[in-house]
Amino acid sequence: MKAFRKKCQHMFNPLHVFCRLRQAGFTMGVARNVCRLYERGLYRFIF
Repeated sequence: MKAFRKKCQHMFNPLHVFCRLRQAGFTMGVARNVCRLYERGLYRFIF
């Protein structure tokens, strides 16, 4: 169970999400704004 939690924390880490958005072709500003909203609105409550 701990391994699953660590994997989820990595996959849903805002920096990881930012990198995946950049890789998908989003501009730096858009990816940063999406991650900022994601971190404040969702990630904080999950982990």
